[in-house]
Amino acid sequence: MAGQIDLKKLPPLKALKGFEAAARLLSFRGAAGELNLTHTAISHQIKVLEEDLNVKLFQRDGRGVKLTAEGQQFYLVVRNILEQLIHSSEVIRSSGQAQKLRVQAFVTLSIRWLARRISRFRVAHPDLDVQITSSILDGAFDEVNEDVGIIYSPVPVAKHLHWIPLFGAELIPVCSPALLSEKGDKISAKELLTLPLLKVYTADNHWEEWFQSLGIFAEISRNSIAVDTVAIALEMALDGEGVAMVNGPFADNDLKAGRLVHPIKHITKAPGEWGIVCRKELKDEPHIGAFTSWLLEDMAAY
Repeated sequence: MAGQIDLKKLPPLKALKGFEAAARLLSFRGAAGELNLTHTAISHQIKVLEEDLNVKLFQRDGRGVKLTAEGQQFYLVVRNILEQLIHSSEVIRSSGQAQKLRVQAFVTLSIRWLARRISRFRVAHPDLDVQITSSILDGAFDEVNEDVGIIYSPVPVAKHLHWIPLFGAELIPVCSPALLSEKGDKISAKELLTLPLLKVYTADNHWEEWFQSLGIFAEISRNSIAVDTVAIALEMALDGEGVAMVNGPFADNDLKAGRLVHPIKHITKAPGEWGIVCRKELKDEPHIGAFTSWLLEDMAAY
C-alpha cells in the first residue's frame, strides 16, 4: 500500500488557481478578471502563498508584476500539476462515454477539405466523439482547449509542439468560366489585374507573392475586394464576383466539375506548409494517434 501523505506540507490549495493565472498573465488585475475575483482577493491569495512558502513569488515591474526565480520555478510545477489534474479528471468524467476528440482547423480547410472526409473517420472510429472547431486564423493553435489542430504555418512550430506535414501551400488563382469568358477565355497575367481580385486580408500577401513570381510588381489593392477567409473568396468566385487565390486543395472539387477554372496556370509556392499539430506529450494518446494515422491514410487513398 502507498504511504500516508503529509497533507500539512501542501501549500494553500485555494491560492493555486490565483497564482497560476497571475503568473501566466503577469497581472493580478488580469487574474482577478479571469477568475471573477477582486484584485484584493488575488493579492491576498498570493500573500498567503508567499507566507506559506517563505519566499517572494512576484516583484513589482512598473505597473505590472514579474515572477521571481522562485516564482518561475513554482509556476512550472503548479502549471504541470494542474494540467495533469484536469486531464485525469476529464478521463474520469468521460469514462463509459465515447471519448471526445477535439479538432481545430482553419475555417476554409474545415468547410472545403475536412468536412467531406470526417464521415469516413466516424465509420472507422465510432468510439470517438469528434468535435470540430473552425478558426479564422490559419496558423493559430489553441493547445489548451483543443487536442489537435490542422493549421498552416510559414515557420517551424514551437518546440513543445509535435508537427506532421500534410501538404505544401501552393498559390494558384481560380475563377468562374463565365468571368474568364468576358476576356475571351484566355488572359495574360497583366490582364488579370483588370479583374476583381478577391484578397484575404487575414492571410499573407499571397496575390503580391504570386504576381512578383512572374516579375510583375503592381498595387493589388486598387482592384481588389477584401474578405476574411478563402472560403468566402471561393463562394464569390463561384458566383463570378472575382478571382480567388487558393493556398491548398480547397477548390479541387470545383475545378474537376468545371465550376471553377485556372485563368492562368502558374503556381507559386508560399513559405511553410499545412500540417497536423498537437502537444508533444499528447502525440501518443490513442485518440490523437488514431486521428492522425487515419487522416494520412485517407489522404493517400483519396
